[in-house]
Amino acid sequence: MKSNKFSRDKIFELKDKVISLIPKSKTLKIVLGIVAFTLLIHLGHALTFDRMVQYKEIKFESHNWPKELNGYRIAFVSDIHLADEERLWRIRDHLNKKQTDLLLLGGDFFDYNRVLGKDLNILSEVRTTDGIFGVEGNHDKANELVPAMEKINITPLVNKGLYVRNNFFLAGVEDLWNGNPDIQEATKGAHSDSFILLLSHNPDLSMKQDTQNIDLFLSGHTHGGQMNLFGFWSFGLDSRIISDYGTRFKSGWAKSRDNTPVL
Repeated sequence: MKSNKFSRDKIFELKDKVISLIPKSKTLKIVLGIVAFTLLIHLGHALTFDRMVQYKEIKFESHNWPKELNGYRIAFVSDIHLADEERLWRIRDHLNKKQTDLLLLGGDFFDYNRVLGKDLNILSEVRTTDGIFGVEGNHDKANELVPAMEKINITPLVNKGLYVRNNFFLAGVEDLWNGNPDIQEATKGAHSDSFILLLSHNPDLSMKQDTQNIDLFLSGHTHGGQMNLFGFWSFGLDSRIISDYGTRFKSGWAKSRDNTPVL
């Protein structure tokens, strides 16, 4: 009986020690409350604002741009991932109202069955003057995506380029993570005095290869920071998981290693 009493006493003593480790102040409750509030805000954001489609019109000027093409409208759609069909229909309708001259797709369609079935088909219904062109993203499988594009008259740019109009050269490269992007190969058919637009899913490529002859570098991939904590910390970028260059290409305008505009 004595040994049993001793064991119970030890258990109670251990329990008291564990309980004593828990702060008696309100600090823990405050910390837990902040964490819960933060998670609630981001959950609400993911279910509301993150599902909204934003349209941003940006005016770009370049001394190489052909004057006869002033007012030319280029639409760029990237990283649609698991966008539902209704949102894609709205994108299609919006771009058709805007009288789009050229539609560029920046990759990351994510769900291959939907890409082969409906997503690309919806985007292919955008009416353009000069066609629809696209590149692969790190979530895409080129051997599936390229044939799917070609089947519905979307031109895949796999380390190649072409003249869309006189003195306007469009080029696209393979994905930096999945393939072997080659800017020099993609732009070899362009004249030095032409306006050259390069389409690359990953903006990091602009820091790894020569872009001196590129007038505009279009990319996606970073999603505006992936997950942001009140605008101060972007998990995927600050941790260098998504980009080797931190928040350099988080959103908006940036510069390549050679001072080329990157959007």
